[in-house]
Amino acid sequence: MIELIHTKSHLVFGCGNPLLGDDGFGLAVIEHLEETGGLPDHVGVLDVGTAIRDFLFDILLTESKPRQIIVVDAADKPDRPPGDLYEIPVTEIESQKSHDFSLHQFPTTNMLHELQTATDIEIRILVVQVAHIPDVVSPGLSPQVQAAVPAACGRIAAMLGAAVPIHTKHPTTVSDSAHL
Repeated sequence: MIELIHTKSHLVFGCGNPLLGDDGFGLAVIEHLEETGGLPDHVGVLDVGTAIRDFLFDILLTESKPRQIIVVDAADKPDRPPGDLYEIPVTEIESQKSHDFSLHQFPTTNMLHELQTATDIEIRILVVQVAHIPDVVSPGLSPQVQAAVPAACGRIAAMLGAAVPIHTKHPTTVSDSAHL
């Protein structure tokens, strides 16, 4: 798995904890991408769980860096409806999250800023608005967030310039306002 960061020019990192409801969104997206296929050989998809910091640190230290990193995660912004997909620019990650970049315990924003400013890597962060992230173990995505998984795969395919089959079973709310 870790060898992908050294051999693929484009990486998609799915982040989250599948035991905490909608927090498992990034992992569900990676699973869907792997099941549907259609990604070019130069793209690596990784379920990084809550350990993305380790992967980004390795990328910072390696000489051979990818051209693009897409981070897929869940977020909670009260003004957005559950299932809404949107991008967050690295420079606009909320200041209260700057120490742990905790869309839910992600890496520090400093590491993402460094990758974006000190290298030629294009960093894109695609998130879904959660319906709920429980305080206790409660696996499974809400219907709204589950419905956003195929749409997220389509957005990722567009970011990569790839043709990924999109199998949408349920309508989802998708925000186009934050295309970077």
